[in-house]
Amino acid sequence: MAEKSTVRVPTVHLRGGSAIRRPLIVLAVCAVGVVGYLARDFLIPTAGAIVLALMLTPVASAFERAHLPNTPAAAASVSLLALAVAGLLTVAIPSISSWADQAPLLTYTLERKLEGVRKSLAFVKEVSDRVEQAATATPTPNTDTKTTEKVIVQEKSLLKELASTTPAVVLQIGYAGVLAFMLLAHRNTHRRQLLRIPATWATRVRLARMMRDINDRVGHYLFALAVIYAGVAVAAAIALALLGIPNAIMWGIALGLASFVPFVGAPAVIALVTLVALLSFNDWQRIVAVPVALAVIHFVESQFITPAFVSRRCALNTVAVFVSIALLGWMWGIMGAIVAVPLLILLSTVAAHLPSLRWLEVMLADDRPVSERLAVKPPLASVKRPAAQVRAAQARSTQVRRRVAAK
Repeated sequence: MAEKSTVRVPTVHLRGGSAIRRPLIVLAVCAVGVVGYLARDFLIPTAGAIVLALMLTPVASAFERAHLPNTPAAAASVSLLALAVAGLLTVAIPSISSWADQAPLLTYTLERKLEGVRKSLAFVKEVSDRVEQAATATPTPNTDTKTTEKVIVQEKSLLKELASTTPAVVLQIGYAGVLAFMLLAHRNTHRRQLLRIPATWATRVRLARMMRDINDRVGHYLFALAVIYAGVAVAAAIALALLGIPNAIMWGIALGLASFVPFVGAPAVIALVTLVALLSFNDWQRIVAVPVALAVIHFVESQFITPAFVSRRCALNTVAVFVSIALLGWMWGIMGAIVAVPLLILLSTVAAHLPSLRWLEVMLADDRPVSERLAVKPPLASVKRPAAQVRAAQARSTQVRRRVAAK
């Protein structure tokens, strides 16, 4: 019997799928970035609603502890936030309108105060142009030939811009408010439903711990920051009012809101208020006192108050925070820069409970991974173990007690 000829085909063995996993991870990250940019009109209010729901969770829990049902507690929390936003707009809109009406006068005042600087810069530019002409020795162009240039100025109407953008913004705000209310009102139901999905006890406990840590790290973190930055706004408004800055309340609120954006928010507002002081005052002592006072308030808040009241469990890698703010700010604008840090904390918390994302957790950590800081937490009381496991644990504890008593 003739033996059948066999063809040997070379095979490549992939160790743990690492050779194909890394390109797939890169492609998945790129796909998420593209979808996040293209679907920003939907994702921006959705992310904002998730952040608002997590921030209002301690408030809704406080109402529920006062024997208020879930839905009224969520409605009261969202209503308080809406009233706060309405109050801020009531204070800010007249101030912004007055500044817009005085724009020509402010421009003239700024030009007059910077006249000396402008003349110095013009002199420097003239000297540099002469040096450049002497170095290149270009021939003098013929002045007889004149070219006529036609300049077309296309003006954009502010009313048209507002009319085209206001409906979309109002719809996004309404969608975010309704979604935040629904997430608050049904958060306990959603938690129970999610705990019924895993088939094994270990996965169920891991999921329950993940949800608990998300509530602790993100919810309490955002609520604490909101309280701290409200104090910053009050302190800044008082300091600016004492220095005589017009619309001090508006600038104090602006500093409090800008503090939610690390690294760039507060310095940008301080620079803007310094420009306002330059337009409003003539003596350099008061002009310099304005940024110094705001810088002192920001320094005390960022270096002493926030580290004292916000848990170190929420600390992240500085480079990761800066890159996330820059990326989401480029993709989603100001709203992306505001929600960048909460979303980064959310991602770090999820990665702390998934062994496959251990590398991401280590990269986002500031000093040591989050899972090591969360390992000392008490056991969950909300997850009920199966009856068979409870009986087995009770039997083992009874046997241990009998052995100890026999000794």
